[in-house]
Amino acid sequence: MTDKTSHRHTTHSQAIDLNDEQLLHYNAQIMLPEIDISGQQKLLAAHILIIGVGGLGTVAALYLAAAGIGQMTLADPDRVELTNLQRQISYNYAMQGEAKVKACQKTLNALNPEVSLATIERSLQGERLEQAIAQADIILDCTDNLNSRFAINKACFKYRKPLVCGAAIRWEGQLSVFVPAQKDSPCYQCFHNPDSRLNQTCSANGVLGPVVGVIGSMQAIEAIKLITGAGEPLTGQTLLFDALSMQWQTMQVTPRTGCEICGQRV
Repeated sequence: MTDKTSHRHTTHSQAIDLNDEQLLHYNAQIMLPEIDISGQQKLLAAHILIIGVGGLGTVAALYLAAAGIGQMTLADPDRVELTNLQRQISYNYAMQGEAKVKACQKTLNALNPEVSLATIERSLQGERLEQAIAQADIILDCTDNLNSRFAINKACFKYRKPLVCGAAIRWEGQLSVFVPAQKDSPCYQCFHNPDSRLNQTCSANGVLGPVVGVIGSMQAIEAIKLITGAGEPLTGQTLLFDALSMQWQTMQVTPRTGCEICGQRV
């Protein structure tokens, strides 16, 4: 549901009554007037799809599980490797060789057993990608390649699902939010070139672990804001983070004229 005045997005899920244990568990964020009990009920009723449970996805998933998101679907085809442990903090040394989605599921279950977790141990493409996106309320793009990002962006706009997109490489991070239901919201393809062949993966270029943690945490914040209606989402802006100078820059982004993805909205 989109509020045209405040540009907020909230899920349509039915309110869930909180028991005494939940009131105690989530007390710190229920005390926030922007969330309160009604916001916590929305979090408990929400379904978030996290595509990619690497450095960004593991951090976002931990904070969203701790916040009491009712249902999360984790999608990733990879297995835990030693090189992941420098930044992918849902995993530990003993988990090497395990499917990432299963290993992350174990960590999240231990953190908050109330969260309903589904796993997809494959690369989401085509119809499978569209089905997964259609079933969720909010999508977190935590992948690390352009082809996946463009496909996720296209499916989110097709099904009008809010998309929280994060990226991190070397000492730099980037965060964007796209809300297809808003006519003034751009899409990922508005300011990225689909023909780019640059290899901008962490494995090829390196990354500082805490930079990934910063961006993953902020993806969780934006998802919580979208679900509860708290504050203003980052729609129409991209945050750029430079850890070496410890500076943030905000870039305004508008829908690109003639964009084949977001320009087709009715």
